Amino acid sequence: MMRKQVAFFSPDMQEASEFLLELERALDVQQFSNAQHLLNSLSQGVSYDAVLISADPASTMGLNLARSLSKELKIQSPVFWLANCPFSPTLQRVFLEAGVKDIFNPGTDLEKLITRINFLSHQQNGSMGQQNRGLGVKRNLAGKRAFDVIVASLALICLSPLFLIVALLIKMESKGPVFYYSYRVGTGYKIFKFWKFRSMRQDAEHLLESYKGQNQYQSGENPALVLAGGLCAACAESGNECLNKLIDAQGKTICEKQYQIAKKASSGSAFIKIANDPRITKLGTFLRNTSIDELPQLYNVLRGDMSIVGNRPLPLYEAEKITTDQFAARFIAPAGITGLWQVSKRGMQDMSEDERKALDIKYAEEYSLRKDAMIILKTLPALFQKQNV
Repeated sequence: MMRKQVAFFSPDMQEASEFLLELERALDVQQFSNAQHLLNSLSQGVSYDAVLISADPASTMGLNLARSLSKELKIQSPVFWLANCPFSPTLQRVFLEAGVKDIFNPGTDLEKLITRINFLSHQQNGSMGQQNRGLGVKRNLAGKRAFDVIVASLALICLSPLFLIVALLIKMESKGPVFYYSYRVGTGYKIFKFWKFRSMRQDAEHLLESYKGQNQYQSGENPALVLAGGLCAACAESGNECLNKLIDAQGKTICEKQYQIAKKASSGSAFIKIANDPRITKLGTFLRNTSIDELPQLYNVLRGDMSIVGNRPLPLYEAEKITTDQFAARFIAPAGITGLWQVSKRGMQDMSEDERKALDIKYAEEYSLRKDAMIILKTLPALFQKQNV
């Protein structure tokens, strides 16, 4: 992937030097300590994939710069604010209204910032723009949001007794918090805290690597076997030479088709789902099969992070693998509690990674209030399935 170019503004470059060292490992950075120099660069037609502003939130310097970028120059590049201190909701609104796309902590959010820049740059280029314009579907976004707020509010009120019972059962079964959150990637690659009832052991994240071999989306190809003797398996069996050849780093001739398969297998699948996951507690299995563990996401819906219906928000390690133009279209749609995947082939062992991606893209291309209502009607029967998900 080509390195993205970003403009980085900080009035105190010495203070920002440590963060810059980390940033420059993943991005091409043009540094500015003078706001006017940055404005001159942009007004002369220099293009960046993102503009990063690191300044004291109490100072008007950075805030006025953000306003100038969005209101006067009307740049298309996203503007991100970097701050070590937490922002109050009121202060966040002020910065968002000034044109700031999002706020990140340079000490802890570097990975999230880089992955978001990589995705948003796809939305700015021509191929992604053509794909988005080609959808040609009018969205009643205000109606969808109103529906989400009403349904989530009523559901949280009605289900509060169930929340209490589930919380007590989780505490009785195992040590640890009742609720669990992880960072997920939603609409437009926005990263947020994704809440669930805890259904796994406390050390589940640390055990993930040891169980990746059981991933149901993992390709069955073995990259150590497909490149035997410079021929792909099919060509070697037939005794013919491969039609499309490549030369690898060691100077050996290999089959291009099988090289691509090996490359995909070595990089791992985009999605991770472990059948009969041993990290899940006994109560967690019930919570997952009935989707009760998902109920805290109604809070995410109220916050605007998610919708009732949409594509499932992905963990960072999954989302960063599908930022290509072909698959990034799934992030056009709202992130949702339930969606087309859940009511189609949710949890089925024969579901491939490409099928999952195709369902997500299909929803992004076709979603509407009418289709959302149909998905909701199909969601209840999907809850009472026999597969462990």
